[in-house]
Amino acid sequence: MPEVMPARFLLLAPLIESLVAERKVRAVAEVGPADLPAWAGTQPSLLTFERGLDTAQTGTVQIGAVQMGSVQTQMRSGVSILRQPYDSLERWLDWDTLRTEPGALRRLALCRAVYDPTGHLGRISRTLAALSAGQLEEHRHQLLNQAEYRLGAAQALLGPGGSLAAQLLVLADVRQLATELLYPALLTHLHLWPGQPGDLRLPHLWRAQLGLRCPKAVYRLDALQGFGGEAQARQVLLASRGLNLTEQEKRARLAVQHGYYDGAVLQLRSEAARIWRADIERWTYLTSARRDKLGTLLGASVSPLGPVAVELARELVEDVRVGR
Repeated sequence: MPEVMPARFLLLAPLIESLVAERKVRAVAEVGPADLPAWAGTQPSLLTFERGLDTAQTGTVQIGAVQMGSVQTQMRSGVSILRQPYDSLERWLDWDTLRTEPGALRRLALCRAVYDPTGHLGRISRTLAALSAGQLEEHRHQLLNQAEYRLGAAQALLGPGGSLAAQLLVLADVRQLATELLYPALLTHLHLWPGQPGDLRLPHLWRAQLGLRCPKAVYRLDALQGFGGEAQARQVLLASRGLNLTEQEKRARLAVQHGYYDGAVLQLRSEAARIWRADIERWTYLTSARRDKLGTLLGASVSPLGPVAVELARELVEDVRVGR
């Protein structure tokens, strides 16, 4: 019987062929783990490295909770293309450089080369697979140091009295550093890499990766988000209406239909905290209706606020440090 090609391959193959035909494109990779089952909400993505890419036009792109530096993004045939200068790929051949670049490690750790004439992508993959326990420990310490610095900055927002606005801002910042720094740091104990930013299954993935090995840390990751299953996901979806989250709401609704309730909540909360941070800062000046919407969206009544969030994050830092 002839081999049946995966739908993903049938979608990407013509586009990959077109990209490879462009002389400026020197490497192409498919983004995302090969062993993670696709679903209706999967956003196919390709990473390209190009000669002559105008670095003045590249910038920091926000994907989920993680900033991806020096990237141009475009959509072609329903596929997201992340375009980077080729010199970035050459720079990332060095592990010590790669691990300090914003978002680069998270992108490259789970990508699969589909066009790699120089072999650089393959060399990076082999480097990551062969990291020693000492290198992983050093990387974990670096992530923990960043997390503790940002945790201190978040705590400083509270000030005397700790207004509700400040407590919500602290919660948002603590949630971000937990998913962006502490979750990847925890994975270093198992020589694993985090799921892609913006993946609506992220909480479900970290439970699958870490639930048996590090149950305390996973519990605290979940507790910071204040997850509440299907009922809460539907409340959050309802609250997101009219808050300029149309695209995020559409994707979250699809996640809810497939049972990824907590992933939908995480996505909407992260995006709402990012987009409406200025509104949170001026909380007392908002209408009661808008406060109700944002409060429900952010999980103000079901999540650890202000100093409680900081204390929970500090406990999580210690869990991550020892891998428990």
